[in-house]
Amino acid sequence: MSSDRETIFSAIRAALDPLPKRTAKPDWPTELVISNPSGTFDSLKAQFADRLAFASGRYYDSVPVLADFLKAEGSILGYCDPTLISLFEGIEGLEIDTDFDDSKINDYTFGITRATAGVAESGTIMLTDTDTSCRLGALAPWIHIAVLNEADIVPHFPAAIERFGDDPSIIFATGPSKTADVEGILIEGVHGPGIQIALVISK
Repeated sequence: MSSDRETIFSAIRAALDPLPKRTAKPDWPTELVISNPSGTFDSLKAQFADRLAFASGRYYDSVPVLADFLKAEGSILGYCDPTLISLFEGIEGLEIDTDFDDSKINDYTFGITRATAGVAESGTIMLTDTDTSCRLGALAPWIHIAVLNEADIVPHFPAAIERFGDDPSIIFATGPSKTADVEGILIEGVHGPGIQIALVISK
């Protein structure tokens, strides 16, 4: 006879088994959820940068300028997705690990991971399990740097949703983590990064 522990874990494993067929996405009028631009922009990148700043995020398209910001903040130790480390070749003054070391979780002050998409209408960064090399690397450090290809900036959320694919987990980050649960006072960096950066690169 199995123990209570085995009974519980068997039930959990059974619940986590993937469904034989994923539920189809609902058919819905996408035009109802599109926000028109608040100004005139000559590119989706410009609109994304404007909306990101409005959401208290930071936009960079220069690695040296970003590195200067990190050093000015005293943020010199961090994690980087190994596929992105080449972007920081020749940058001095930063100590960057390409393997996330759990013993340094309280020491890492920045994390650099890949973003799947950027949403121009809101300055939102989309992170997926497939493209994020380390979830803790994106969420645990005070500063998160999402590296985004300019070609992956989409105009609105319906276009971002089309990029979901079969990914089991998707995060939409619009600026730094924030909450106003306590007495209506806005506090940033409670449930995740206190500084959210998008580093937009062109390929």
